[in-house]
Amino acid sequence: MLKDKVAVVTGASRGIGKSISLALARQGAKIVAVDITLKGMDELLAEIKALGSEGVAVEGNVTVTADTEKMIDEAVRAFGRVDILVNNAGITRDGLLIRMKDEDWDAVLTVNLKGAFLCTRAASKVMTKQRFGRIINIASVVGQMGNAGQANYCASKAGLMGLTRSNARELAKRNITVNAVAPGFIISDMTEALPEKVRQDMAAQIPLERFGTADDIANAVVFLATDASGYITGQVLAVNGGMYM
Repeated sequence: MLKDKVAVVTGASRGIGKSISLALARQGAKIVAVDITLKGMDELLAEIKALGSEGVAVEGNVTVTADTEKMIDEAVRAFGRVDILVNNAGITRDGLLIRMKDEDWDAVLTVNLKGAFLCTRAASKVMTKQRFGRIINIASVVGQMGNAGQANYCASKAGLMGLTRSNARELAKRNITVNAVAPGFIISDMTEALPEKVRQDMAAQIPLERFGTADDIANAVVFLATDASGYITGQVLAVNGGMYM
């Protein structure tokens, strides 16, 4: 479905980003895997190759304009174009509102929101010339419903959904779609480390009564990257087991 398409994925070395990279490669896309360090990238590139696709790794910080331009330049240098951008890189710095430090607020908004803006700005310069592109932002269910102790993270993800809609309107005339995927509670190293009672209480909030997987998110990204979603733009696809409707 994505044969010869070129996908840039940020935060690609592990977790959801790695699953997204492999899912896109499985559909034939060539992967430009971006992360702030190259740790874990050799393994990812080997897995991409085993799937019969190609990939390159780029070390870059999504909050630095020069780095975001470099990752797009590297994609064009390696594969000649950029068809798909997945803004997945993100961080958390949780804490109660009255105790949250300025630097924790700034760090989360800078990575999660400004980073997506910078990457989108860089990629859209190539996509507009091609008159084709798929931009997919990884938001969060808590950006829709809020969550105690995550004022910074919730604000960044809510802002990302607003950025998605604005960019969708602006880029549509160039045949570029911009959508977001909003994961719910996803199995991760962090959730696996939680006490069993805490995990049970979290799962009880979900109508499907289970956490999602990284592959659940990756499958949604693949759909939004393919021609099957060509008439969808400016939307937030909730992948949360019914946790927020």
